[in-house]
Amino acid sequence: MTPTSLTLYDTTLRDGTQGTAISFSVADKIRIAQKLDEFGIHFIEGGWPGSNPRDASFFKEARNISFRHAKLAAFGSTRRGGLSVHKDPQLQMLLEAETPVVTIVGKSWLLHVTDVLGVSPAENLAMIRESIEFLKSHDRIVFYDAEHFFDSFRESPDYALQTLQAAYDGGADTLVLCDTNGGSLPDFIRSTTHEVVSKFPIPIGIHTHDDSGLGVANALAAIQAGASQVQGTINGYGERVGNCNLTTLIPNLQLKLNIPCIPELSRLRELSLFVDEIANLQPNIRAPYVGSAAFTHKGGLHVHAVQKLARTYEHIDPSLVGNRQTIVVSDMSGQSNILAKASQLGLNLEKGSPVVAQILKEVKELENQGYEFEAADGSLELLIRRTAGQKIHLFDLREYHCFFWRRGSDTTCEATVKLSVNGQNEYTVAEGDGPVNALDAALRKALRPFYNWIDSIQLTDYKVRIVDSGRGTAARTRVHILSSDGKSNWGTVGVSDNIIEASWQALVDSFELAAIRSSNHN
Repeated sequence: MTPTSLTLYDTTLRDGTQGTAISFSVADKIRIAQKLDEFGIHFIEGGWPGSNPRDASFFKEARNISFRHAKLAAFGSTRRGGLSVHKDPQLQMLLEAETPVVTIVGKSWLLHVTDVLGVSPAENLAMIRESIEFLKSHDRIVFYDAEHFFDSFRESPDYALQTLQAAYDGGADTLVLCDTNGGSLPDFIRSTTHEVVSKFPIPIGIHTHDDSGLGVANALAAIQAGASQVQGTINGYGERVGNCNLTTLIPNLQLKLNIPCIPELSRLRELSLFVDEIANLQPNIRAPYVGSAAFTHKGGLHVHAVQKLARTYEHIDPSLVGNRQTIVVSDMSGQSNILAKASQLGLNLEKGSPVVAQILKEVKELENQGYEFEAADGSLELLIRRTAGQKIHLFDLREYHCFFWRRGSDTTCEATVKLSVNGQNEYTVAEGDGPVNALDAALRKALRPFYNWIDSIQLTDYKVRIVDSGRGTAARTRVHILSSDGKSNWGTVGVSDNIIEASWQALVDSFELAAIRSSNHN
């Protein structure tokens, strides 16, 4: 009963913003809406114009945008109990949003009808029917979200179906079944959806939450039972633990069930990262399909296999969703990892060669000391290149000092660097917000006369981790630095009993790799 086609309804801008730490400005919402439209989403829910000034402003701004693929939807609820639809201000605001689609939510569960709304079951049915009739009389496409439908159907299936009948009688274009609490299991979702599909001659939609970790699975179950519209959010944003994740659902539909959804699925990872960036959130590296770890291989046996035949450990071609295969090197690595990584760097190393054996030995020894190269691809690249015979040398260090003063409430950090570049001595001093920032500034100051690329390098992240916490304040420290030249990013690592020395190691590695990237770009 799986449909041959279905429509995608994105609610990132409304339901997604109810997630913890998610907040979008009007400008953010406009940019995301345009990106969703470019991607090929069919319906974009912009927000609830009757709930806050920001959403009202969004719909006002959105009137000036011509969407190529998507129809914009405004979200609201049925009329209030005992109030005429013509006097309900919230319904009027839905019309004032001037969207071609209006989605309204109504109560399906008697628990909510009597204990939350405080109206009779009959009045609730009238609220649903009359609200939809009112919106349809103003030439809107109306989707009806049956809130808590599955909870209601479990306890009182007759009344749950009566609420859908009321929406159908009112002229709803689609009936959307909502697993609002996210507590249902796929078998129940499937059987219930199948029954609803058999009773109503209009499209049935599905809206699931991920509270049981089944948001995507439940949506798929409903679609396989005949639902022809699916609602969700990019990256699974949403209240509590989130909504059905469209970045997981869409490739499952298109690549696993052969249901055409999106014209260019290879833009999926790009869309996922874009929305995370606008939300100012770190991308989930373990996200299916789009995460940076989704096609990353670490174990030696796995790497050996995927080098011969990728589909031995990859369920799809990563490029189909805009991702790529990644080989990481760690103390679990075998020669296959080293050879694969070297190949990516353009180095032709032979299996069984002394160079490969030496690289593998050094990696395992360093990780035993506390180094970690999975996120430090830059330091790993330097290790491979040096061992393979490539000379990488920016300067000779004479000495460096870091000072921290506190005078009353005033604090000062200062770093001094003495080094030699091509036989020329440099002595620089710089202040910073902290000792590492000051050290970075002093080193840049010393290298600037010799390397014109130095100011294009930005340190975008700095992380510190204690390696052996049992030693207390004498514990070894691992420092990770993430750097960027605007074209690519790389991570570097340093380990020492002294946090400043660990930071210096990672900092120098970052600049040495920048020199390689600069020469490659030239």
